[in-house]
Amino acid sequence: MVADMMMPLAGFSLAIWLVLEFFRGGFWRADQRLLESGRQSYRPGVIAIIPARNEAPTIGRTVASLMRQNYAGQIHVIVVDDGSDDGTADAAGDWQDLRIVSGSLLPVGWTGKLWAIHQGLTQANLHLPDAEYILMTDADIEHGPDNIAQLVNKAESENRHLVSLMVKLRAQSFWEKFLIPAFVFFFQKLYPFPWVNDPVSPTAAAAGGCMLIRRETLRLAGGVEPIRDQLIDDCAMARLIKVHGAIWLGLTDKTCSLRAYDTLGDIWDMVARTAFVQLDYSFISLIGTLAGMVIVYLVPPTAVFYGLASGHSDIALTGGVSWAIMAFSYWPTLKLYGEPMWRAAWLPFAALFFSMMTISSSLRHLQGKGGGWKGRHYS
Repeated sequence: MVADMMMPLAGFSLAIWLVLEFFRGGFWRADQRLLESGRQSYRPGVIAIIPARNEAPTIGRTVASLMRQNYAGQIHVIVVDDGSDDGTADAAGDWQDLRIVSGSLLPVGWTGKLWAIHQGLTQANLHLPDAEYILMTDADIEHGPDNIAQLVNKAESENRHLVSLMVKLRAQSFWEKFLIPAFVFFFQKLYPFPWVNDPVSPTAAAAGGCMLIRRETLRLAGGVEPIRDQLIDDCAMARLIKVHGAIWLGLTDKTCSLRAYDTLGDIWDMVARTAFVQLDYSFISLIGTLAGMVIVYLVPPTAVFYGLASGHSDIALTGGVSWAIMAFSYWPTLKLYGEPMWRAAWLPFAALFFSMMTISSSLRHLQGKGGGWKGRHYS
């Protein structure tokens, strides 16, 4: 009876992995990267807007990394202090081209981050009207020294209206090494970067830690107000901008997140905050997603162990081939994070944890605790 069920499931899982391998834009190659900037032929002004709420431990390094860029153009930084009580504004430092803005009370219908960015844009329009680009970045990002030059070169040379980087997340603790590369892999699978970067493809996505946007395009799109209530604001921004022109999303190992996720709970909270939002608050989508995670990630190792234990070599072989394709697909992302290849075998178990986080996200929504971040909840 079990064998009669397991073989079709294993075969179905294998078929899915073959489709993912060959017909999902090659997302797993993790090969969308910015080229070295070389000779700087573009030097438009850039305004970096940093929404910051209780970010004193990291914001100083973030601002310093922007002020010390190898960039021939002018860079201004606006930090919007969103009600911090830990000395964030003072920790930002004292720089000639740094402006600190005290955020006002959060209006109904806005998320805190987007309201802070909106206030930063208002200040930019008042005091720095000539800069051609807006860099939206987080208060825990340390930018590589050539980052802005490379972002601008990409935007100018290819006429991109938004250029975004999935910054390298911290992966030092056990839980970070186990789950963070998998998180990046799943994001690439959900939004294949080559599709995002294809101007004729409807797929749009961005990573909120680092988004360079043409200022005129942002103005034509209405600023951030059209997406003011979006918790997954980066992808919402990408959809907003791609209507007006080509966008680009890639990976980097030079611009990094300083935020630590030392415990399982830290990562759990990060994922559970928006996982159910990604499913558009649909329990039908939740059930479908969980079923898909089981078939795609958990059936292959289960088939291997069951087949070996029960003497069904065909089931074990089918599951083994799927698991091998899975590991092969995961390896480029692991390599980005400097992890050994053998850890690719962990992916099914990481998927199990992410499935439980998604369930937790839906339960938090039912309890009115959805979207919790920095003391705020957006249910």
